[in-house]
Amino acid sequence: MALLAWNERYSVGVKTLDDQHNVLFGILNDLYDAMKKGQAQTVTGPLLHKLADYTGRHFASEEAMMASARFAGLTEHCAKHRELIKQVEAYIARFERGDVMLSIDLFNFLRDWLTTHISKEDKNYGPCLVAHGAH
Repeated sequence: MALLAWNERYSVGVKTLDDQHNVLFGILNDLYDAMKKGQAQTVTGPLLHKLADYTGRHFASEEAMMASARFAGLTEHCAKHRELIKQVEAYIARFERGDVMLSIDLFNFLRDWLTTHISKEDKNYGPCLVAHGAH
């Protein structure tokens, strides 16, 4: 069973960004599957780096679209992105030092952050981007 299942309630109305959000769900599900199969220690590092790298690219894409549409909440939204990146990078550093193991707490944090961020924060920019030609 997947940790996260994409459905339309997460849609922001912009296919490119919805597709990127779905990829983020997939990476989180891959991490979760590895943990359940006892493979967490062998695949966690690469998957966490993949999550951080893809998240950074996604945020850059999202922020560029918001800037182009002159979304009023851009500054605050970018600050939330930076905070998540800092938290994920700190976790990766701790994991690589051997300070922490992959845990359900991490998955719960990432799942809750991603679903809450999409369903509340990202939904705010959807209408603005669509009004400025994004689809």
